[in-house]
Amino acid sequence: MDRVDQSPAHAQRDAPQPGRIKRLDEAVVNRIAAGEIIHRPANALKEMIENSLDAGATSVQITVKDGGLKLLQIQDNGTGIHKDDLNMVCERFATSKLKRFDDLSTIATYGFRGEALASISHVAHVTVTTKQENSPCAWRAFYADGKLKPAKPGMSSDPKPCAGNTGTQIVVEDLFYNVTTRRRALKSPSDEYNRILQVVHRYAIHNSNTSFTCKKHGANTADVHTASSARTLDNIRYVYGAAIAKELLDVTHTDDSYNFSVDGYVSNANFNTKQMTFILFINHRSVDSSNLKRAIEAVYTEYLPRGTHPFVYLSLDIEPGNVDVNVHPTKREVHFLNEDKIIESVCAVLQRRLADANHSRTFYTQTILPGASSIPADGPPTPAATSQRAPEHKLVRTDARSRTLDAYITNLSSSSSISSNARPDDSDQDDDGGVRKRARIEDENADPDAQPEELAPVVVPVAADANAVDSMDLDEADEVADEVPVPPPRKRIPVEVRLTSVLELRDEVQQARHRGLTEVFATHTFVGFVDDSLALIQAGTRLYMVDFEKWSQELFYQLGLQGFSNFGTMRLPRPVSVREAVIMALEDGEAYEGDGEIMANEDIAEECATTLTTHRAMLLEYFSVTITPAGELTTLPVLLRNYVPRLDKLPAFLLAIGGGDFTAEKSCFRDVCRAIGAFYAVEGVGVGEEEGLARAEHRWTVEHVVFAALKAGGFVAPRGMVEAGGVVMLADLPDLYRVFERC
Repeated sequence: MDRVDQSPAHAQRDAPQPGRIKRLDEAVVNRIAAGEIIHRPANALKEMIENSLDAGATSVQITVKDGGLKLLQIQDNGTGIHKDDLNMVCERFATSKLKRFDDLSTIATYGFRGEALASISHVAHVTVTTKQENSPCAWRAFYADGKLKPAKPGMSSDPKPCAGNTGTQIVVEDLFYNVTTRRRALKSPSDEYNRILQVVHRYAIHNSNTSFTCKKHGANTADVHTASSARTLDNIRYVYGAAIAKELLDVTHTDDSYNFSVDGYVSNANFNTKQMTFILFINHRSVDSSNLKRAIEAVYTEYLPRGTHPFVYLSLDIEPGNVDVNVHPTKREVHFLNEDKIIESVCAVLQRRLADANHSRTFYTQTILPGASSIPADGPPTPAATSQRAPEHKLVRTDARSRTLDAYITNLSSSSSISSNARPDDSDQDDDGGVRKRARIEDENADPDAQPEELAPVVVPVAADANAVDSMDLDEADEVADEVPVPPPRKRIPVEVRLTSVLELRDEVQQARHRGLTEVFATHTFVGFVDDSLALIQAGTRLYMVDFEKWSQELFYQLGLQGFSNFGTMRLPRPVSVREAVIMALEDGEAYEGDGEIMANEDIAEECATTLTTHRAMLLEYFSVTITPAGELTTLPVLLRNYVPRLDKLPAFLLAIGGGDFTAEKSCFRDVCRAIGAFYAVEGVGVGEEEGLARAEHRWTVEHVVFAALKAGGFVAPRGMVEAGGVVMLADLPDLYRVFERC
């Protein structure tokens, strides 16, 4: 066997020889540099947005396809690029923002190295279309590996003239097409698009004077669209929602000792979230500062529960000479002098701002219910099961026998001391619970030019079931009420409604249903009155303020649809001339829209009387409104037990239905029901000699008749009423406990 030479000299000869140093190919160098700057589509977009802002753009439009990997397009209305500079746009270290190294100490622009577009062009196909204001046309150029390339093989690579708007459009296609490892490492297109939206959100909030639009390619609507006239707070509300915006505190501070200023918005102690939202701009550059972030979180530990975090947006302006922006290739990090002192000063400002807000807590009592966020879609919160004791912050007031707020008021007016929790005096009601009402109705035999006389108080007994009443004569009822109790009214068989138009109107009410607010009215407890048009109700652990004038109009409109063809009737003390009532309404200033022709009041009244007389059979059959052949109104429908409308609104009611359109069935029924809703709706009492008694009657009717009908279960709260401000959530018991548990 041959022996192997184990000498050191032999081992040295067999060892691999070290490679010789070689200069890397320029393409490899540029691709490595591009990988350091452009990590993902969001980084490329950030660089292009900053270029647009440096160009003075007030509008930035972004289009994305496949998360930015297939297409990333940005269009601005900035100053544009000169045609002679297009050959250097994508060359490394070519920039108009920096001339000498010393300029870094006074740099006020986002970019300064001239590497962004160059790096993008080495990992994607780039197309630039630009036009300056004084240029007769736009110019388009194509780039690859930092240099101009022809649009098609065999063509010249020089920029080509084309049509375009003032500004610059940059199209980046097939990002990372030549870096397969990087492309495979990226997440799904939807995740990359969310990262792009985060970048757009940050710059939209900070640059409130610039309009930002971002959408997916081919989409009809934009996912982000801010106006150039919006404020910073408006953009925060648009991006993060009203729930955050309403809990923000503005922060403004200037420190001359360290030459910096700070302004922004931070959340108060009422708001917290599982993950901190931290938006930081230093000298208008979006950056990260882990030291400042940790210090701010330490400040909030005194105010927020453990494991929760705040929302913070801060913009720091520091003397440019004290900031080193050339720290990181992506310019994501910066260093600045006196960093510890500046962070300490910022935290002290936040500490004082939060302490002031905690001592003078603001309650948003006028916040209109936005929908399901304030009124849950499943209805108001319910108390805990009876088998377990409910915690204190879940206790609700459910006993309707408890005293209301008005029980503590000893003087309703200077002339009366009547609790609205009690019925009016017995002298003003009969055994059936009828309430005396006053009405102004013009006597048919009186002088037309004379003022109508006031009728004596009329007792109005109303049946227990309004839809089962056949007929009532108010004159006869007044006499009967003084002698014996009113006998049960005659009942009739309900009529089944099969008219398509009525069924469609009922379906429209259901389709506009606000589930949460409907449940609130169905389960509420009446608390008390705020004034003659506002009342307080409680549902679950929430307290609401309700404009019952608006809601009663909607209630009676729905009752008009529900009782269609099945109304009971109430007879007026004496017939009312439709013509004279309409003239009265027109003289009182009631608005009337005819066919565009100018008509005299007498002609309008005659036309209304003719219309109602012609359709009197329909009005009687469907709405229990009786019009005689002579054009006189004798009966009105009964909508609710113990409720009679204010008859001084009768002229306006006759004008409304007489001026309606009777040519289309559905619109006719809708207009008549709307007129009924406006006529029967409750209104505040006026000032007069018997103001106290009138207010007591009015409030008793609202509490025990109107709100009882709202709670009966058939009422549907429409979404439009919430948007119109008909209800306001004043307080929520769990939220109040959150506020006061730290006091």
